[in-house]
Amino acid sequence: MIRVVVAEDSLTVRELLVEILESDPEIKVVGQAKNGAEAVELATRLKPDLVTMDVHMPVMDGFEATKEIMVRAPAPIVLVSSSASREDVELSFDAMRAGALMVVAKPDSPQSAVFDGRREQFLAMAKAMAHVKVVRRWAPRTQVVTPPVGRRRAPGAKVRLVAIAASTGGPAALQRILADLPRDFPVPILVVQHIATGFVAGLADWLSASCNLRVKVAESGEPLLERSVLLAPDDRHLGVTADARVIVADAPPVNGFRPSGTYLFASAAQAYGASVAAVILTGMGSDGVEGLKAVKAAGGQVLAQDEASSIVYGMPREAVAAGVVDAVLAVDAVAPRLLDLVAKPGRAEGGA
Repeated sequence: MIRVVVAEDSLTVRELLVEILESDPEIKVVGQAKNGAEAVELATRLKPDLVTMDVHMPVMDGFEATKEIMVRAPAPIVLVSSSASREDVELSFDAMRAGALMVVAKPDSPQSAVFDGRREQFLAMAKAMAHVKVVRRWAPRTQVVTPPVGRRRAPGAKVRLVAIAASTGGPAALQRILADLPRDFPVPILVVQHIATGFVAGLADWLSASCNLRVKVAESGEPLLERSVLLAPDDRHLGVTADARVIVADAPPVNGFRPSGTYLFASAAQAYGASVAAVILTGMGSDGVEGLKAVKAAGGQVLAQDEASSIVYGMPREAVAAGVVDAVLAVDAVAPRLLDLVAKPGRAEGGA
């Protein structure tokens, strides 16, 4: 049985969330909080398997409550937001930096035409997140492990494009990596981040405010520029042409994902060949792995986040298992390795 604490200041929404969660026989709501302080008290006392956390609440908001819970009684926390306003988005992503796993939109009312589908998505998410281990924190900067898999990249193949894919835990990992890159980082970065619809623009603003690079949502046909980071738009694939322009496509989902890391990596490999550095970050499932195979076949470089610094070691684990990873790195070691790759071709193999 999955034990859940629901934190939500609106009685109507709280009752709806409880009803949705308890419609699944594997879930039991063991506590309800109408503000962040109550959420902290209930999480500390009841030790639930999952906390669903409203972002805006009286007494203590979702960000402060998340910080307290992760210190006192770490538990998987899923943020449930009613809007994608700048303030809500900033609070949500700050809470993810503090340890929350992901942000989802509040379910529509039962009268909505899409209610049943979103209820099932919400339940599936809750059940998956309840099993995530959250006690570990970011690994030290010095931890670097290289698996005995993958081919060495061709000497002299200078990296001209960085492609990144992430899912659960990705926003915080992206923030740490981008914040460590200098203002004059000489190659463009393309990112696929699985995130709730409506939040990608806010993610771009949040990342841009905390790093030295220009971060924005990608637009079809725009040129790739150095010192810039482009995020895949909602429900669209992100790719690149051989003449360094953005592809934003509504092609069918790849293994259920749109945007898809596999689409991005395969497109980058086709356009840039051995000059691609592909990075697979924390996340559930295996999105991106098939695309990484294309990167390796083209002679590109593949980096994977390590288990210790991943919120969910799913996507990186699958990439390592597929034998396509050149180096497994703590999140804090990714930016230095990218700097090495764009400046000194051929030095990415092996240790630190």
